[in-house]
Amino acid sequence: MYLTEINCKELFRKAYEKRYTWTNEFSGYEGNCIFSVNNERYEGEFVLGKNFKPEILNIDDQDIVKSISSQLFEVSIHRVKREFNEIHSTNSFNLIKDSKSGIEMIVSGKNEGDKYRIKNDCINMVYRKIHGIIIEIFVQEFFNTGSRFLSKKYTSQQIDPITFKPKTLKLEYEDRFINIGSKDVWLLNSRFIRYLNKNNEEEIQKFIFKDLSLLS
Repeated sequence: MYLTEINCKELFRKAYEKRYTWTNEFSGYEGNCIFSVNNERYEGEFVLGKNFKPEILNIDDQDIVKSISSQLFEVSIHRVKREFNEIHSTNSFNLIKDSKSGIEMIVSGKNEGDKYRIKNDCINMVYRKIHGIIIEIFVQEFFNTGSRFLSKKYTSQQIDPITFKPKTLKLEYEDRFINIGSKDVWLLNSRFIRYLNKNNEEEIQKFIFKDLSLLS
């Protein structure tokens, strides 16, 4: 494809609409949750309602409650269905480069400076400024639900918007999903997060969500 033939906005729109989202009628779900790291293990229950505010039950450690809640919330906000024009109508998408890794573009307009990369109709790189911090995500593997795509293996890191140096550790994610109910509803079944601790040793945080059922 010649560079002059690439319509970045339409390319991004197509990939944006290929992301798996829940329908607007989705009312939430509940189940059991397990968190483990090193030799520590916690088990409880959770409820994620339509407002996407997780409630964690039967775990007393508030740091663990916060950690589980943050994963459930992070997953849910990416499942919310929002139309492309609602988010990006005032944005323009401009080509940076076309390589074997995909077509990289930068945004001008409302979300000035954000960057994305598209390959095989999937967004495999996100570089966004959110609440004064740059979030950089690279996706290595996607899960195909049959009609839409979910990120399965990816890295995430926060970047300082002034120095452009990392503010956090680079986290490596691996997600697994399960289809429940009579409708095409895919929910997070497990999430493993790998990183190097202060001793430069690998640690893995494991989040398991099981016995899932939809709220009516």
